[in-house]
Amino acid sequence: MSRIRNIGIMAHIDAGKTTTTERMLYYAGFTKFMGEVDHGDTVMDYMSQERDRGITITSAAITFSWKKHRFNLIDTPGHVDFTLEVERSLRVLDGAVAILDASAGVEAQTMSVWRQADR
Repeated sequence: MSRIRNIGIMAHIDAGKTTTTERMLYYAGFTKFMGEVDHGDTVMDYMSQERDRGITITSAAITFSWKKHRFNLIDTPGHVDFTLEVERSLRVLDGAVAILDASAGVEAQTMSVWRQADR
């Protein structure tokens, strides 16, 4: 039990949540290639609407191993329309990683997601 981590990725829309998640899966050896949101070939955005629009609509969970730890990872949506989906996901996490877009900086949805995590 001490080697299990329940973590989530949270941020505003287009900050790189799914991209970060895909890199984690690749470097952990879970996937053979890095999925790209722009190419529509990510593991986490599996719905056709998500792949077509290039956004996460529903939170997606996946389990992978890395350095003798088991990670239950949740990739959350960033669009304001799916705030409730983020709220539900954050309740089951041990911790979350906040992704900030270096060029866009902190946006209104960044602050909303941060407040949700503080609850």
